Amino acid sequence: MAFSSSHASLGARRRRFVLERPLEEPDGFGGVLRRYVAGPVLWGAIAPAGLVDRPAGGRTDTLPAYRITLRSRADLDPTMRLAAGPRRFAIRAVTEPDGRGRDLICHVEELPREGRS
Repeated sequence: MAFSSSHASLGARRRRFVLERPLEEPDGFGGVLRRYVAGPVLWGAIAPAGLVDRPAGGRTDTLPAYRITLRSRADLDPTMRLAAGPRRFAIRAVTEPDGRGRDLICHVEELPREGRS
């Protein structure tokens, strides 16, 4: 029996993500130091969504973009990021695909890995 559905099936959400929340502390010079603290574990589906050009330091970096489908939750916003193992994804936008409140789609960019040698 097959049925049509606009949301990802439960079996498709087999990727484990950790929601990382920003924590900002004063740096003593009028600015802030931002670090990310691990939050809850979320299960979702990831799909490629093309490439995004971002200007950085006088050059343009091309970053892969993805759509990550998660179960709906109220506390998700673009200041947070998602982690999947060593990979980090900056959340750029959060949308609700069908107005039912069951799913959220996070439009994300994969961040370059820090500390690579």
